[in-house]
Amino acid sequence: MKKIVQLLVVFALPVAVQAQTAVVQDKSNLTPLVGVSVVPTTGGGTVQTDSRGRFRLDEFRPSDSLRFERSDYQPRTLAVSQLKTMQYRVLLSERSYSLNEVVVSASKFEEKRADVPQQIQVLKSRELAFQNNQTTADVLQQSGQVLVQKSQAGGGSPILRGFEANKVLMVMDGVRLNNAIYRGGHLQNVITVDNAALEKVEVVFGPGSVVYGSDALGGVVHFYTKNPVLSDSVGQTRFTGNAYTRYSTANQEKTAHVDVAFGGQRWGSLTSLTISDFDDLRQGAKRNPFYGNWGLRPFYAERVDGKDVMVPNDNINVQKQSGYQQYDVLQKVLFQASPSTSHVLNLQYSTSSNIPRYDRLTEVDGKGIVKSAQWYYGPQERLMAAYTVATKGTGWLENLRTTLAYQSIAESRNNRSFGKTLLQHRKEHVDIFTLNVDASRLLGEHELRYGLEGTYNDVQSRAYGEHIDTGERSALDTRYPSGGSDMRSAAAYFTHTWEISPRWILSDGIRISRVELNADFTDKRFFNFPFDEVSQKNTALNGNLGLVFQPGHDWRLAAVVSSGFRAPNVDDLAKVFESVAGQVVVPNADLKPEYTYNTELTLGKTIQQNIHLEGTGFYTWYRDAITTQPFLYNGQPEIEYNGQVSRVTANVNANKAYIYGFSGSLSADVTQAFRLASTLTYTYGRIQAEASEIPLDHIAPVFGKTSLYLTLPKFRSEFFVQYNGWKRLEDYNPVGEDNLQYATPQGVPAWYTLNLRTSYQFHPKLQVQAALENILDQFYRVYASGVSSPGRNFVLTLRSNF
Repeated sequence: MKKIVQLLVVFALPVAVQAQTAVVQDKSNLTPLVGVSVVPTTGGGTVQTDSRGRFRLDEFRPSDSLRFERSDYQPRTLAVSQLKTMQYRVLLSERSYSLNEVVVSASKFEEKRADVPQQIQVLKSRELAFQNNQTTADVLQQSGQVLVQKSQAGGGSPILRGFEANKVLMVMDGVRLNNAIYRGGHLQNVITVDNAALEKVEVVFGPGSVVYGSDALGGVVHFYTKNPVLSDSVGQTRFTGNAYTRYSTANQEKTAHVDVAFGGQRWGSLTSLTISDFDDLRQGAKRNPFYGNWGLRPFYAERVDGKDVMVPNDNINVQKQSGYQQYDVLQKVLFQASPSTSHVLNLQYSTSSNIPRYDRLTEVDGKGIVKSAQWYYGPQERLMAAYTVATKGTGWLENLRTTLAYQSIAESRNNRSFGKTLLQHRKEHVDIFTLNVDASRLLGEHELRYGLEGTYNDVQSRAYGEHIDTGERSALDTRYPSGGSDMRSAAAYFTHTWEISPRWILSDGIRISRVELNADFTDKRFFNFPFDEVSQKNTALNGNLGLVFQPGHDWRLAAVVSSGFRAPNVDDLAKVFESVAGQVVVPNADLKPEYTYNTELTLGKTIQQNIHLEGTGFYTWYRDAITTQPFLYNGQPEIEYNGQVSRVTANVNANKAYIYGFSGSLSADVTQAFRLASTLTYTYGRIQAEASEIPLDHIAPVFGKTSLYLTLPKFRSEFFVQYNGWKRLEDYNPVGEDNLQYATPQGVPAWYTLNLRTSYQFHPKLQVQAALENILDQFYRVYASGVSSPGRNFVLTLRSNF
């Protein structure tokens, strides 16, 4: 009997060993890591971790040493015998930089970052969660490579390489967000993107017109939302979720978020909800003496007993009338019809409360009286419904993806002068239909990608005046043609990547686009336009050529030449509005498309696999640039608008301009616990006029960010400095969109902030985050902004997953 028991034990031990599994997790938050390669240092037998970060130890010998590798994490080597003392848990630290990570935005299909010649920045979900920003505008600002202008607290206008607003293309899950009324000044629509629902953000710098068409002059900001995940266990339903609540002191922010996902073998669902409440924003109190009263809020307008009065502000650093609320919902449904075919329904809805236009509410007349008693945007509503079917086939349709999308956009501008009873309402609604068909095929060392795109925008604009006491309505001029406007486009593109050798990679592409626009000006009750209708038909041919040379693991050289174009949209061509007090923009029927021709060179060096240095220089020839210039309306340089004589301006093609600049970055994994990252960007731009060169608007001052990271088991921290150089008076465009009226008489001063953010994983399902931003409580404004940035801000977040 004793011998039988001994034999059973002998046979049972290998079974127990074979059943043993280990898990690979993120060091700071204990998240299971999928797709980690587990490689024995001798022999073969590489395996990868599954969807729960697990792998089986019976694949390896007890004497093996294992190397754990994933492109975005620092590698680690451990003996199999060590795993028991570590409770079969392997913790990995993030990399500061990786050229092996997969990006999508450059070509619409997955490819290694190292193979892409353009400059790209990627913000992944774990980084988005750790940054813990209030809005997507703040996400881009704190990336360190994008400057974001704000006209009010509820906004944010990204600037890429001297281009802003409708010259930067924003894309959501493959669907372009730019529409026919995206304006050329400062565009605040980015806050309609819920950063809590994002899986990642990819920023592609430089012209992206070959792949994306019109508007991508400065670059492409592509937002990818989270996706449902199917179960990897037969007969079981996978259920996961995340939730957090956040409080910030600078604007008394209160945000709550929850997302829940269900996944079976073929069906998956993801639901996300975010609600935010932002009170009036407090700016920094530490001021340079020469600022004077710049940015202070000593009083604000209120209606008391039927009269507008100036109310003293209890705290002049609190920017009264800057608060708002935001609501975001996302629903995705995935159906995996077969291993080669998937269907995704993507529903998104974003809305807000009224958002005060803070910069306009602070403007005063010559007597020190505020000009506006009310000035607010109505709820910014964005509804998107997109259906995507992806199939894997053969031949020219090896990978095929078709996306049909509809968007409904509603926005309004509402303003009333101080002491007046007429509240002006101007409301816009845009219906947008898009169709994208994209395919790819691999032929040996050649990867071919091609596709078709069609868009249709219908713009309806209405306006009325409202007597605030009686409610009586009166006629009012509309922002866009009251007869309606529409814009249509059709395009085809082809791109190609040739891996000539492991060292040389060639990429090229071409696109032909057709854009048409109609605007109805037959209603001439307010303006006697010299035309009844404006129609435009523009055809553009764009191309790019890129080369990547990687002589070894340490060096990387990439060069790109590319062209971009942007066809005038309804906002460029057909609007009438007051850009600043006393200056009115009128339609210009002769406006034509603008073009860019860009060249850039990137040089990267990796030192001992831990330090990466990279620099990118670029030069852009800007032709037929659309800028705001003095203009004549019916032969007159001035007209009466909104009760005052205003200087006439219009969007015109300013012939020639140029932009050049440089961006550099340093990333260093000093140890498994400590790493460093730093970025710096410089841009210079001028319009080439006959008499002399004029500064081009939207050119950001030098800016950057330097971060020191500490990663310990369950703990992560980042101490970072953000900084901007001076934007001097002589570098402002005199009639453009630089908003000199919101700066000092010398321009916008240089600034820097010291900041600290931390997280601690109390439990695999519970995390606490704390941050102290602008530690020194510095007062500052980002270039061209009409609202000051937050002062000292303590942020506390409780985050859980289930």
